Amino acid sequence: MNKRKTISITIATACFYAAVLIGWHLYVPRTLTLQNPGADNRPEGLARKADDVVIGEYFMKYSDEVPADLSGAWPNFRGATHTNIVETAEAIQTSSEAYPILWSFDTGEGHAAPVIYKGRVYVLDYDEGLSSDALRCFSLATGQELWRRWYRVPMKRNHGFSRTIPVVGEDYVVTVGPQGHVMCCDPVTGEMKWGLDMHKQFSTEVPFWYTGQCPCVENGQLILAPAGEETLLAGVDLETGELLWQTPNSVGYKMSHSSVMPMTLGGKRTFVYAGIGGVCGISAEKDDVGTLLWHTKQWQPSVIAPSPLRLSNNQIFLVAGYGTGGALLQVDHNGSNWSTKLLDQYKADKGLSSEQQTPILFNNMIISVMPKDGGGLRSRLVCFSPNDLHNPIWTSSGEERFGLGPYLVINQKLFVFKEDGELYVYAIEAKSMKLLKQQRIMEGVDAWGPMAYADGYLVLRDAHTVKCLRIV
Repeated sequence: MNKRKTISITIATACFYAAVLIGWHLYVPRTLTLQNPGADNRPEGLARKADDVVIGEYFMKYSDEVPADLSGAWPNFRGATHTNIVETAEAIQTSSEAYPILWSFDTGEGHAAPVIYKGRVYVLDYDEGLSSDALRCFSLATGQELWRRWYRVPMKRNHGFSRTIPVVGEDYVVTVGPQGHVMCCDPVTGEMKWGLDMHKQFSTEVPFWYTGQCPCVENGQLILAPAGEETLLAGVDLETGELLWQTPNSVGYKMSHSSVMPMTLGGKRTFVYAGIGGVCGISAEKDDVGTLLWHTKQWQPSVIAPSPLRLSNNQIFLVAGYGTGGALLQVDHNGSNWSTKLLDQYKADKGLSSEQQTPILFNNMIISVMPKDGGGLRSRLVCFSPNDLHNPIWTSSGEERFGLGPYLVINQKLFVFKEDGELYVYAIEAKSMKLLKQQRIMEGVDAWGPMAYADGYLVLRDAHTVKCLRIV
């Protein structure tokens, strides 16, 4: 009798622990686990194998809240105009009164910044507990998480996980995950539309520190730079995920952390990409979209995070960290013939540069934060003329050093987020700058992700936390 009782207890105990184990694997937490920086190469945990990823496999709705009726948008990397500059009807508050922090939520460790569209905030996250890339949608006004769509993928921490910024519009929100998985969802419901694996489809080699490239939309097409064995750039139908065109990778570039920048050069709409191996221009116009117009190997750093910046007179300003510095590229064409010329090139301690953030061209001034190898100007906020990339017009003081933090311009005011979580607001003049406001937002760690603004709300993040300020 005792023996039967013992067997029954043993079986019941085994069933209990089996149920706990299964439940643990299937449980979806409402918050992602915080991680401490510096602990690289953690176990892969619950991840699927890299070749067994089912993009968009899981979904959870968290709230029936209807977001406030707002019309503003920060729809993609560097905002709607790809300039990191916005002019609004809202009056930006620059008094000594602190900006109220409206809401906050925790994330997995990373630097992926938010986008905003009609009262909703979207951010790509990594749930280390579930080993999953997760697209999360929040209410801009309240911070309430509305829904989440995710898929399991193996990852080991390398200075965080997610780095990319989604792109969002009326009928789509698209993410590019750290290992090159592309996911397109309905921006309101979170319904899965389609997915694409750049490694599988294009033989993309994911860069060290993972994919930093932000998706770009132009004329109803998603523009990607897989820089794979055969395909340099590709255009994808936003509605179906169908491949519409591809540019042969005849130049042999590999994927960088830089993003494709649409710009008009010589009267022609062009996709400009700084890959590992050189810089190129691809036609963005309907009649010859995807055609390689020009390329140069005169500038090819081994690591590139900032994106190309268009100046006047068909000139492109290029910067990269890790000892590279800056360069000025001239692009010309005569009929169908295109040519490039490197007008200037220098190390970071000899002129304007940046390690991670893309500089801003504002009122014929280039504003940047210098990299750590920028000599006496390292980590300072600086302003240069496009006509003189070696001598600054002005700089912040030696006490105002910002590391790898982001910056943007709202209604002629420069917002700079120091990498330790402190926000600075400046008035920018032609030959000087003035500090208007300084506020500690968070006790930050690696606040590198770009900021986003819409409808009077400023959304920013450090490695572990996203916060929203009301700045009007």
